[in-house]
Amino acid sequence: MAYEAKNYDHLLGTEGFSDQLLKNHFTLYQGYVTNTNKLVEAFDHMLKEGKTGTPEYAELRRRFGWEYNGMRLHEYYFGNMVKKGSALDPASGLHQTLARDLGSYENWQKDFKASGAMRGIGWVVLYLDPVANRTFNTWINEHDAGHLAGGIPLLIMDVFEHAFMIDYGLKRADYIEAFFRAIDWSQVMRRYANAPKVTL
Repeated sequence: MAYEAKNYDHLLGTEGFSDQLLKNHFTLYQGYVTNTNKLVEAFDHMLKEGKTGTPEYAELRRRFGWEYNGMRLHEYYFGNMVKKGSALDPASGLHQTLARDLGSYENWQKDFKASGAMRGIGWVVLYLDPVANRTFNTWINEHDAGHLAGGIPLLIMDVFEHAFMIDYGLKRADYIEAFFRAIDWSQVMRRYANAPKVTL
């Protein structure tokens, strides 16, 4: 079964994000979906042809995490955005968890934004550790390095240049503020509420 690119055109017109930037970003995301499907097809073909011991197979296997995570991280990212964002409800379980884990919601927000402002390309992910039931802001270098094993992504922010440079140039902090105004906290809270509790 092939993966299908999701349509995020409903985000066009989001304050702080030009339609040109979003359309370019959607096209880039669609490329990850296409390449993920190509790799899945290649693995199937190489398995049938008995070519799993080849250097080509090994390199494609190494590449798979890049393409697949590039697809999924963009889906999380676009999925936790909305044209008109709102504040996280202070009475929500997620708000209380963030405050517990970092001392206050304001501390969590400062830490998340500071992670996004670091030099380099990547992603910032608010993860839930379902074993310890605690949250972490995590820097993901590229798409496939830095993930927390078993962690459940709750909020994703893309900080590759393509996510902001058309609109903001080098003013990454301005992009981060615009992103925060576009967060769909209802979706983030759904991810949190639906996260399974895990015992190892």
